[in-house]
Amino acid sequence: FRHIPKVSNSYTCHLSQVHPENESWTCFEQSASLDIKSFFGFESSAEKIAMKQYASSIKKGKEIIEYYLRELEKAGVTYIPRWTSTVDSGTVTWRHQLPPPSAARAIPVNSAKDGLHCKDSSCSAELVAGSPDDKLDADYIRRYLGDLTPLQESCLIRLRQWLQETHKGKIPKDQHVLRFLRARDFNLDKAREFLCQSLTWRRQHQVDFLLDTWKRPQLLQDYYSGGWHHHDKDGRPLYILRLGQMDTKGLVRALGEEALLRQVLSINEEGLRRCEENTRVFGRPISSWTCLVDLDGLNMRHLWRPGIKALLRIIEIVEANYPETLGRLLILRAPRVFPVLWTLVSPLIDENTRKKFLVYAGNDYQGPGGLVDYIDREIIPDFLQGDCMCDIPEGGMVPKFLYRTAEELESEENRLLTDSIYKSASIYKGAPYELLIEITEASSVITWDFDVSKGDVVFNIYHSRRAPQPPRKETHGIASLGAVNPQLIDKSWVLGQDYSMVEKALMCREGESVQGSHITRWPGFYILQWRFLSSAACAASSMPRVDDVLASLQVSSHKCKIMYYTEVLASCDFRGSMTSLESCHSGFSQLSGTTTSSTISR
Repeated sequence: FRHIPKVSNSYTCHLSQVHPENESWTCFEQSASLDIKSFFGFESSAEKIAMKQYASSIKKGKEIIEYYLRELEKAGVTYIPRWTSTVDSGTVTWRHQLPPPSAARAIPVNSAKDGLHCKDSSCSAELVAGSPDDKLDADYIRRYLGDLTPLQESCLIRLRQWLQETHKGKIPKDQHVLRFLRARDFNLDKAREFLCQSLTWRRQHQVDFLLDTWKRPQLLQDYYSGGWHHHDKDGRPLYILRLGQMDTKGLVRALGEEALLRQVLSINEEGLRRCEENTRVFGRPISSWTCLVDLDGLNMRHLWRPGIKALLRIIEIVEANYPETLGRLLILRAPRVFPVLWTLVSPLIDENTRKKFLVYAGNDYQGPGGLVDYIDREIIPDFLQGDCMCDIPEGGMVPKFLYRTAEELESEENRLLTDSIYKSASIYKGAPYELLIEITEASSVITWDFDVSKGDVVFNIYHSRRAPQPPRKETHGIASLGAVNPQLIDKSWVLGQDYSMVEKALMCREGESVQGSHITRWPGFYILQWRFLSSAACAASSMPRVDDVLASLQVSSHKCKIMYYTEVLASCDFRGSMTSLESCHSGFSQLSGTTTSSTISR
């Protein structure tokens, strides 16, 4: 028999109450209990870990209390009248003279830039004097966010305030921020890093405008067998995907991986929009949707390796940027080949997400505990023996004459990359990538933004009054790589004489995103250099990557890849002070490798 741990626990938190013996005191209480009957022989260790976590929770609670006390002091509230109690018909009612309404303000709702700090002194004085954004309106929470504990509410406020102070661009809505907090169990630091990764990715790939700018190819409209269909019993939008009827190989061969990725992203963006609509319709917070996947017809053709590669990459990106959006996944008519597919896919899916999966083999979905428990009978599609006509395309085989050649698919990938403001570059061992920028006016500002999608690199900035000579053509060994990456710094140049380093070298690990700027002191030629770093890669993330699942995707250990963007601003056009961004680790590859975080410090 398998040894199963038996652990029961309870946790109670009383935020505050008047001390029973002295009404001048406010009593804060917190209690917890843990009963470990069996834990693989590690009962004592588990108890110590639990005590450590409990002590940490008490410390965190104290920090929150002290934080709001300081906020009261900043607001000028130095005295709060004593609580008094009155007994009326056997019921004790606590009364308290609250500060005037100006001393507290609920955070505005339905605004993309809620609570932005003003730069002028009058506005700043107003915020400090009596309106700290330290509380969410109770009706707003119940209507749009759902049940939140005071600690969870505090985490949401703190994270949003941090975004308002540091994030450039559109501030995400509370519902969106809350998804990332829930995905990290309201660990503020982890949620902040997670959210920054996604915001960087959305900005770089203009995801916020995807629904307005991207038009689905006709091929997808005809052969992609998926679509939205009413809602489930909980009011969640319902998306149906007839995966078994879809020719995944034909779609990848005819459209390429990028088109399928955009299709999935548009589905997720549409899902977010439908959640907002259903929240308004049903009058309660709906932050996720239900997905029904019909696997009838799934066979070995669907296990085509490039198609699996595309699927795993898409799952990676969705997991990284749309957490806590899947409320339930119903998998129907799973065939015998399904366990093979599940073995490949499941390592990339978060554990909390896997718990939302319900798998039915054959016609089991028609019995008790099946589809009717989650979807109203009148909207069950006709192809699942229901009475509702469903206009989702039936899919079918993509004609082979529509397939593209490998060269066409490669050129399509390059075209998409060229259209982006970001450019790509490869760095080889012994052949750095160098970018020349000519500055004619001192005090100009060179700005850069780059992502290390593969390998580790060292970033340097050099200045020279001499114009670099065109590189010599060489064709052997490492020198041939120099022809791919023209070397601007001549080997005969002496550091400190012919050129100088104007910024300290920066080591950048795989998956990091780096932004910064440099105010030029002299006119001349500035060289941005990315050099191969021969060191151990940064620690892997908890989520396996595509290359860990597909061993065939071997890559050279002597090659790094970056995506970069640079711009030169005249001194008169530069706004704001110099900014530097600290890079963080990321476990995503390829396009998702750009979903990396950058923390702004001012």
